[in-house]
Amino acid sequence: MSRPKIALVGYRLNKGGAERVMANLSNFFHANNVEVHNIIVLDDIKYPHSGEVFNLGKLKNKYNGIFNKIKRLVALKKYLNKHDFDFIIDFRFRIKPIQELLVSRWVYNTKTIFTVHSSKIDSYMPNFSPLTRLMYGNAFQNVAITKTMQQLIQNKHHLDNVSTIYNSIDIDDIVIKSQDAIELDFKYIIGVGQYDTNVKQFDKLIEAYAKSKLPNQGIALVILGEGKLKENLKSIAKSFNIESLVHFLGFKNNPFKYIKNAKFFVLSSELEGLPMVLLESLACKTPVVSFNCPTGPEEVISPGENGLLIEHQNIKALTEGINTMMYDSKLYDTCKMNAFKTAQKFSIEAIGKQWLDLMKYKN
Repeated sequence: MSRPKIALVGYRLNKGGAERVMANLSNFFHANNVEVHNIIVLDDIKYPHSGEVFNLGKLKNKYNGIFNKIKRLVALKKYLNKHDFDFIIDFRFRIKPIQELLVSRWVYNTKTIFTVHSSKIDSYMPNFSPLTRLMYGNAFQNVAITKTMQQLIQNKHHLDNVSTIYNSIDIDDIVIKSQDAIELDFKYIIGVGQYDTNVKQFDKLIEAYAKSKLPNQGIALVILGEGKLKENLKSIAKSFNIESLVHFLGFKNNPFKYIKNAKFFVLSSELEGLPMVLLESLACKTPVVSFNCPTGPEEVISPGENGLLIEHQNIKALTEGINTMMYDSKLYDTCKMNAFKTAQKFSIEAIGKQWLDLMKYKN
């Protein structure tokens, strides 16, 4: 009997949370005797992964016109027909309805699972419900990464084939990498993410930190990531006279060693799906303080047990939460003690089994 055969489709194998989930799952499936093929749209590979790679990015030209797009769609269809997959799992955001109608109804040729990774579900499904039902109503399954997100999809589009499987993390890998030494010799709290856009709202994190007790105690704020808003964020720090305490360390291949050595992690995002860095922080035994975004944090954080949930967009409350986590030693010790236990619920082994169960594979 031949091995099960799965195609994982994503934009790249680098940078994003959905892309990291895809890479982790490729490793899990490969380890569980599933033949894995990773199909990517952009030529961008950094995350460790397993299986074959079909890189549509290599077919992309600098003009990226309609004929080039058609060429890549045809190449994708030929690849799928050639390999006769049991399942296709799509991790991409899908914002072009006509293109995605072609993909869902013409290109994909077997049982397909479409994933939704953000509370902004219009980035994955058209706002027009009849079109969404046409594209995804007959899919094998539509998988949301939080229960709240599943409910949003069902309420808006009235789809019956929706379920929840949380994002997974490779705990063993995180633990190993978190043990590496760092060059920092000061106490700090940490935020992580891109700042090409302001979705992560590091401006609000800097303001909340500036108004907290931490600067007067010499406890710094470290921000990992990169983006075009860096100079603006530096200006905000300067306006609060804390520029010497806010450290922009850029993108790090191993963020876990910095998270592990932070007093705690702060998530100040406007919106999230299920933030990977929240799970990764808990795997590093680092407590978290988080805005209660529309989806994600409330399904991970038990207030007072493994972190603090802050009223969404309330900067004053975020400042109070930062102070509480830093100076309430009993609360801090409790949250630190429970962090790793929470992370284990999202291990690649636990979540990978749910994927195998969904596809009715035995591992």
